[in-house]
Amino acid sequence: MVGFSSMNTRDRLVDSARYLIQTRGYNGFSYADVAEQVQVRKASIHHHFPAKADLARAAVEQSRAGIVEQIRLLEEAAFDPLRQLQFYTGYWEKCIADASAPFCVAGMLACELPSLPEDLADGVRAHFRDLSHWLETVLTAGAQAGVFHLKGAASAEAESFMSTVYGAMLTARAYGEPAKFSGIVQAALRRLLQA
Repeated sequence: MVGFSSMNTRDRLVDSARYLIQTRGYNGFSYADVAEQVQVRKASIHHHFPAKADLARAAVEQSRAGIVEQIRLLEEAAFDPLRQLQFYTGYWEKCIADASAPFCVAGMLACELPSLPEDLADGVRAHFRDLSHWLETVLTAGAQAGVFHLKGAASAEAESFMSTVYGAMLTARAYGEPAKFSGIVQAALRRLLQA
């Protein structure tokens, strides 16, 4: 987690919830867990987030904001499609290896989708739509530049790549071996580069 001392209370609560969701899932944490981690009273959490779903939704929105910003940057300037995918997978490789973010918050919540409040579930779905759109944009640009060799529609390739990344997270977690993630995503990147 980010150092709490440099954050305001609301941000500290969201950061704590994000980490707890990534490590335990939505149904595996409570306001008591967040209060203990952030060193505040539960009433303080309710002041910022009346319901647990509100707090979880803020954690998802924090992740989505990063994707939306990346999409905006892609639209503004020239970019290297391969480097974009390497940055994306490299981010997760580091987070899994050092346990700072051992699983994507939206990925964990997607596993619990049937038990989530509908507005939170909608936020999780929107996260995946945003990520898929970003990947489709990157893959399309890479194919147009002759960097990537797509075997199907860019939208389907984006969904496949996204599924591979999330599957690699799950495999690394299941085996307790962070290096599994890198091996799987590197193979997916090599497939995109093959003529």
